[in-house]
Amino acid sequence: MLGSQSPRMPPNQTTFVALVRGVNVGKNILKMDRLRKLCEDIGMRNVRTYVQSGNVVFEAAGTPEKWSNALEKKLLGECRLPVSVAVRTSRELSAIVDGNPFLKEKGIDAARLAVTFLEEPIALTAKAALNALEIGNERFHCRHTEIYLHCPNGFAEAKLYLLDKVLAQRTTVRNWNTVTKLCEMCRASE
Repeated sequence: MLGSQSPRMPPNQTTFVALVRGVNVGKNILKMDRLRKLCEDIGMRNVRTYVQSGNVVFEAAGTPEKWSNALEKKLLGECRLPVSVAVRTSRELSAIVDGNPFLKEKGIDAARLAVTFLEEPIALTAKAALNALEIGNERFHCRHTEIYLHCPNGFAEAKLYLLDKVLAQRTTVRNWNTVTKLCEMCRASE
């Protein structure tokens, strides 16, 4: 069962996903073996990465905020540019996967879906700014600290893909394939 602890996981430990924003884009390089080592150095256990864009599944005690802050602090000076980290529990990630409203529609291509992960819940003013955007056939759905995206023409020119300025907070985006793969990795470790 998701959220329950496996016999190999010590008591009070949770499986988390850390989403590091801004690595391996342009010249902001961070090798995944180095990222795994840095995560282990701050106390994360059973650290696994997925693809080269800063996706980390790990086990630890504590809160998402604790691990987000600890990893951001540890990454200072490791990259050319500062990075931010969004952390969710496996239970939260599972709810995000299960709650995608676009998957309930006929004919939706999952390759055209993504999730924007927010640092904090979306403010009413930010939601109003989102609603005022001219986004053509792109669509979004807000959910507490995530925004589901449907970009039927792909992400290369998508207006919804980078929302930091509109939302007035740091965000990181993952395509639907990555989100579901990370959820599978969490389930496998529990």
